[in-house]
Amino acid sequence: MNLTKAIDFMSTHARMLDRRRFELLTGEGDRDALRAALNAYRNPDGGYGNGLEPDLRSRTSQPGSALHAFEVFEELAPVTVPEAVALCDWLESVSLPDGGVPFALPIPDPAGCAPFWANADTETSSLQITSIVAATAHRVAVHDTAVAAHPWLDRATRYCLDTVRTKKKLHALELAFALLLADAVEDVETVELLGAHMPEDGRVHVEGGLEDEMMRPLDFAPYPGRPARSLFKDGVIAAELERLDRQQGEDGGWRVDFASYSPAAELEWSGYATVRAVSLLTRN
Repeated sequence: MNLTKAIDFMSTHARMLDRRRFELLTGEGDRDALRAALNAYRNPDGGYGNGLEPDLRSRTSQPGSALHAFEVFEELAPVTVPEAVALCDWLESVSLPDGGVPFALPIPDPAGCAPFWANADTETSSLQITSIVAATAHRVAVHDTAVAAHPWLDRATRYCLDTVRTKKKLHALELAFALLLADAVEDVETVELLGAHMPEDGRVHVEGGLEDEMMRPLDFAPYPGRPARSLFKDGVIAAELERLDRQQGEDGGWRVDFASYSPAAELEWSGYATVRAVSLLTRN
């Protein structure tokens, strides 16, 4: 990894939010500046929208955007901010009776929104989105007691864990996100149950995605020393890290391997992917 090139890439390609995240990751950042950058996407109802999820350009607050807000709240640790528990309040307000949240809420302004967001079922709980939002919230809860104690998080977690125990077939994204949740709450039994759904090399094709789009071992188990890592041999993880390192472009950045739905999203995903790659390579 050429960190100098990555720094230059972020300066020339990334949105302000991911520049602030990258600065904090590399030891040069300011938490107040990162919080301010995130709040540019915040709505009065306590949720987040306005393109925080790059392929979801809608101004409306959405569960998919909540995921990215929680990512930032985790990165602000050990600092806690009131916006985190307010986001839990918002998620509770849009949760369905079973404790899950729909994949997306109604979108009145679909320009630039991926079809799977714009045409989502708004009245049925989604294991995919509920599990990744709850998983990321649990990582915030490690340092934020208000998030840890919030009733939304408990209900959402129970919905997801109950659902994966009864669902016979899981989409690759459902599998990855449910595994991240089980890992976050250290539910070893569910980790092992989900591990039985994946091959030894940890590569699972994303149905409905690009022809070569895969969820890979670092998508399932990105954190060293966690229960999910036990599903993979050390050599598998080492090979994935080497592969990730080689994927740095000549311009210093990384790109995502899935389709983007607007020019803005394609650019923004590259900054997001670069933050993720540098984070994985430095903490592993």
